[in-house]
Amino acid sequence: MLKSGILNPHINSLLSRVRHTNTLVIADRGFPFWPQIETVDISLVDDVPTVLQVLKAIRPNFVIGRAWMAKEFLQHNTKAVQAAFAEALHGVPVHYEPHVQFKKRVPHAVGLIRTGDTIQYANIILESA
Repeated sequence: MLKSGILNPHINSLLSRVRHTNTLVIADRGFPFWPQIETVDISLVDDVPTVLQVLKAIRPNFVIGRAWMAKEFLQHNTKAVQAAFAEALHGVPVHYEPHVQFKKRVPHAVGLIRTGDTIQYANIILESA
């Protein structure tokens, strides 16, 4: 039985299948369902858990080469929210692009973790290094 780290067996399975240059999506509660890719839905109630909480939980064992977020994230969120994401992604090049373009990357991901996050455009695509 696991006693530390990621305890969710579905997330462990998903993470173990992400290889070099594969991508993983961590999404907010309103993100569309993508039937082409595996989705692990861990949303419980508003903001439980958040995208940042999931990112911080997987980061110790997931080497991120680069990340993508929607440009709209910068336009719709406070500097404090932006700073929290920047801190969680410290050392990772983040590419901001229009949300429409961002969503075109999603079907190529190995999987998607859906959270209960209510922060607008808090979705992240992570590429494994």
